[in-house]
Amino acid sequence: MAAELNEKVKRYEVLLGAALEKARVAPIDRSHMYTVAMDYRTMATSYYNDGLHFMENDDPVNALVCFSYGHAWLDAGARLGLFDVDDDVLFTI
Repeated sequence: MAAELNEKVKRYEVLLGAALEKARVAPIDRSHMYTVAMDYRTMATSYYNDGLHFMENDDPVNALVCFSYGHAWLDAGARLGLFDVDDDVLFTI
């Protein structure tokens, strides 16, 4: 069971990393929505980094939680139009 969990954690890490690379901020600079998009991106990036920290400290459960939450921030942002995305595997579009 631990091997399955570790595989899932690694898979979610890769998915969030790919989503962070693909999610392009859509609103124009200096707009309120640009600020919101940057906040969403910051949350996703923070969760990604926290997940890496938990992986390094042999805490796969919290790593998985972080990667899942981080991806949720990006996915929600894509649904709101904060991010310009075209990948229906990484995002719910």
